[in-house]
Amino acid sequence: MPESLKARASQPAATNTNVAAPQPASSGWPAPPVRTLPGLTQQGPPRWIDLLLILFLIGLALLPPIGEIHKQLILLAIAIVQLTEGTLISAFPRRGRYYAVLLKIALATLLLDHTGEWLTINSMYYPIYYLPVMTAAMYFDTIATLLWTLLASAAFCSYLIPALREVSLDADAVTQLTIRILFFFLVAIVVNRFSIELRLQASRSQNLADRLAATNLRLEQAQAEARRSERLAALGQMSAGLAHEIRNPLGVIKGSAEMLMQKLQNASPLASELAGYISFEVNRLSALVARFLDFARPLRAERRPEDIAKLLDRVLASVASHWQGGIVAVEKNYERNLPMIPLDENLCERAFLNLVQNAYEAMGDAGGALRVSIARANSGGRAGVEVRLEDTGPGVPAELSEQIFNPFVTTKKTGVGLGLSIVSQIVDGHRGTIRLESSDVGARFVLFFPAESASAPKELASASR
Repeated sequence: MPESLKARASQPAATNTNVAAPQPASSGWPAPPVRTLPGLTQQGPPRWIDLLLILFLIGLALLPPIGEIHKQLILLAIAIVQLTEGTLISAFPRRGRYYAVLLKIALATLLLDHTGEWLTINSMYYPIYYLPVMTAAMYFDTIATLLWTLLASAAFCSYLIPALREVSLDADAVTQLTIRILFFFLVAIVVNRFSIELRLQASRSQNLADRLAATNLRLEQAQAEARRSERLAALGQMSAGLAHEIRNPLGVIKGSAEMLMQKLQNASPLASELAGYISFEVNRLSALVARFLDFARPLRAERRPEDIAKLLDRVLASVASHWQGGIVAVEKNYERNLPMIPLDENLCERAFLNLVQNAYEAMGDAGGALRVSIARANSGGRAGVEVRLEDTGPGVPAELSEQIFNPFVTTKKTGVGLGLSIVSQIVDGHRGTIRLESSDVGARFVLFFPAESASAPKELASASR
């Protein structure tokens, strides 16, 4: 009668500490949280870990049964699978981890089949099943890890079927078999718990990094707006001084030209015509000076809750009725039930009028499309309404995108470049924001108005003025 299963089963237990060599092979694992630890997945495990993996597998190859060629080939296959596991998962993002665990279970089962001297289930190489168990624990959640461990345990226990044909299964053999399987599950849970903690920590770190990046972006935008406001304030003061200095002489020149035109109307038609030219140009300069003063003068608002959609519709209808260029199709996309926004109706109408006119003039005789959208939005922790105006014109050159709201910067052939500066001043005064976004075609202006109370300061000029 052959030896009992108990006698054979006791051998691995006695030598378990010596054949634990397959466990260090776990050092060669690619980092499991592929999606949450980008640094590890991009650089991969250190080279020396791969060398250790190969070294330990060579150690297993030099242990009995040394002459079993199938054992050596299976160990080689395990090394290849372990070293290329990261590549496999990268090539098959959805199924790669399933393939890795299944391959390791299959190779572990084959290794036992070729290393059991008499009964396969008594093979000293049974710890090789820790490889697929730990792999599953690192790549899957807890429930899936338990299922994979159950599959690995079933593959290991499958060798009981031929063993029971030759020997009987006594109490000690059942205990040792149960201990081995429970250790499979224990290792799976410990590794899975560590892996989950690692993923959560990486996720928290990533979220913190995202929040810091968003905060830095908002800080940079706030600094840029502060610098722009300072420049506008300085230029406003300068413009006010120059405008006042120019306006007085212009009044004298205009009065003198009109008197000359009246006196020389009959005596010298040519001189009267020249005096008329002087008066006309003086009027044009006076209008320009008035725009400088509008830019420099503190704007005082009468803010009250307004329906921004109705205000914008009125501006769109006004510009369309006076437009004589190409056909412009206006596409509206308004969110429903928008909140009332505290606005100065006249100033905001002036700002929208400037932006819509610029869009029409940019598209010119060729025409195009003007997309207008209004939606709820949040900016800097404030709730409000966002207005987007996007045309299909030539757009704003990249070199001017950062300076487009500065005074005297324009893309038009005519004009002095104060329109967008005044728009920016009006929006800033409402404690809102305006920015120019890059677009595939045309220009896209995005305005944000906070839904703050109407008790905000009524003077829209900056405090520095």
